[in-house]
Amino acid sequence: MLTPLTIGLLGILAALTVLMVLAFRGWTILLLAPLAAMVAAAFSGEPLLAHWTQTFMPSAAGFVAQFFPLFLLGALFGKLMDDSGSVDSIADWMTRSLGPQRAVLAVVLAGAMVTYGGVSLFVAFFVIAPMGLALFRAAAIPRRLLPAAVALGTTTFTMSALPGTPAIQNAIPMPFFGTTPFAAPGLGIVASAVMLGFGLWWLTLRVARARAAGEGFGGDDQPPTDEVALRELASTAREFDPAEMERGQRSPGRPPVALALLPLVLVVAVNLAMSQFILPALDFDFLAEPQWGGTGLSGVGGVWSVATALLVAILVLVGTNIHRFPALRDSVDAGATAAVLPVLSVASLVGFGAVVAALPAFEAVREWVLGIGGGPLVSLATATTILAALTGSASGGMMIALQALGGTFMEIAAVTGLDPSLMHRVTVIASGTLDMLPHNGAVVTMLAVCGCTHRESYLDIVMTGVVSALLALIVVIGLGTVFGSF
Repeated sequence: MLTPLTIGLLGILAALTVLMVLAFRGWTILLLAPLAAMVAAAFSGEPLLAHWTQTFMPSAAGFVAQFFPLFLLGALFGKLMDDSGSVDSIADWMTRSLGPQRAVLAVVLAGAMVTYGGVSLFVAFFVIAPMGLALFRAAAIPRRLLPAAVALGTTTFTMSALPGTPAIQNAIPMPFFGTTPFAAPGLGIVASAVMLGFGLWWLTLRVARARAAGEGFGGDDQPPTDEVALRELASTAREFDPAEMERGQRSPGRPPVALALLPLVLVVAVNLAMSQFILPALDFDFLAEPQWGGTGLSGVGGVWSVATALLVAILVLVGTNIHRFPALRDSVDAGATAAVLPVLSVASLVGFGAVVAALPAFEAVREWVLGIGGGPLVSLATATTILAALTGSASGGMMIALQALGGTFMEIAAVTGLDPSLMHRVTVIASGTLDMLPHNGAVVTMLAVCGCTHRESYLDIVMTGVVSALLALIVVIGLGTVFGSF
């Protein structure tokens, strides 16, 4: 006979299955997340409407309240960088600098440069991919390897490891752990080197084998794409709604590369200055008052730093390229609108996680996670990795894990002396490992814009986007366990 605990656990598994299967078929997460939450609550015999309005919605709304500024400014910055011609200018400069003889490196570095500077992943896809196609064709490198090169440069170390990256994934742990975007910078650099080094080694090996077999660039036919399904998948994968890519007007000209790079440099520089020097030097004791939420600088400083950096970069970008925007208002509208669906989609995943975490059966899940051998870092990494894989979203999976377990791990850190900065970096890197399932929005988009299929390219995407990140995660956990955070 099944016990209530067993039935509750089956309900959580059923809810995750509903969420995963239907999301991968292109169903909107805005409906799937509350539906899956109600399935889990029903199995546990919990009040459904109460969980929807009193558990799900406050958690979803809290995520929007906390992180919408970053989604909004990040999407707007990416759209303005694209419409001003700045991303094209950077891509062209990288193409001229490295040329076809270093085509793989050119694609990887171009993608890394723009995404580390704050340009949205999907904006980078639609610019870097055409550049890569031209380079790969000139170098006679198989087209099927291009998605892996794009993935390495845009979805790995610049998202989860490089200190100060403005990616939303790097921002999510900050309020939970009281950290900054530059948490554990030394470990982040080591992890970046592991991801980049392994990814380039793998791609170099694959190019050499293809040439030895006499394989060239390949055909030019593109596979069909289900645009509706792509949009729904993409909205949970990253922070930009791809439906807004074609809105607005792109500049017919391009700024000089130095001018194009300036906003990217400002994002990193202002982020560093705000988080490490300016905000810590100011008095924010008033934040402890009830009217400001009873918080402190550690709870909001990271978000403030990234938001200020993006805002300064946007103002400089517009000011230095005002004559290059054919329709500035349209570009601004498209960029702002591009943030809405992603933030609501991830917020819905957060609401789902809140309902699951509130169920009595989840206590068994919590105990299982904390009982995993290897210490708290391994437990935290395992929980984040599994949830990112099940949701197909690095940000969604990480948010669910932190909402359910973040407080517990902070208590462990206080007792054991574990540095929250180390937990921050482990969590972010773990979120970017198994999130790249075959139907993940980023994967589907990469394949579509590169004109490749899963059969042709997915193995290489796994090696550069998943295996490289897993190796980096293992190295960071090992170094952090022995030496602590640095």
